[in-house]
Amino acid sequence: MFEPDTDDPFEQFRRWFAEAEASEPNDANAMTLATADSDGRPSARIVLLKDFDARGFAFFTNTESQKGRQLEVNPFAALCFHWKSVRRQVRIEGAVTSVGDDEADAYYASRPRGSRIGAWASQQSRPLADRPALLAAVSRFEAEYDGKDVPRPPYWSGYRLTPLRVEFWQDGEFRLHDRFLFTRSGEGAPWTVQRLFP
Repeated sequence: MFEPDTDDPFEQFRRWFAEAEASEPNDANAMTLATADSDGRPSARIVLLKDFDARGFAFFTNTESQKGRQLEVNPFAALCFHWKSVRRQVRIEGAVTSVGDDEADAYYASRPRGSRIGAWASQQSRPLADRPALLAAVSRFEAEYDGKDVPRPPYWSGYRLTPLRVEFWQDGEFRLHDRFLFTRSGEGAPWTVQRLFP
């Protein structure tokens, strides 16, 4: 049986995430990101968590991608982590804001050079004629930045989800799972925690 041993969902997440990193075979930081357009039509995909602290959960992407365009008109999202190795799930919901330029620059600079070139070459989420067209774009930007630093594209940055709801789910026998929901009314407000029926 699982009982939260802290009244801070960020600390609870930190503990579970450390256990997942030690047991998941690949990408414990993989999370489903669900966004919606201005009409409320949802869209979901897997992205990688790159940072988390008391401010929230950060990820990086092309801001002109489908998720970037959706977040521009509807700056709310949901995240879901599912760690099969420990039979746990964490669901997170809240408002999304852009990270600052300094934070985006620092993370971009930490990426492999090929990934930085790829950020220039890929017009993410838009139609692509064929694979050779993508490889040609990669070659063009490799030539352009040959022997030079690869700057961050103006359309590439990060987002941070600041949670208002965080739910921890632990698998239980006969589907009698343990679920605990942390909620707050706004950023900086105190958290309350409630056990949920499975």
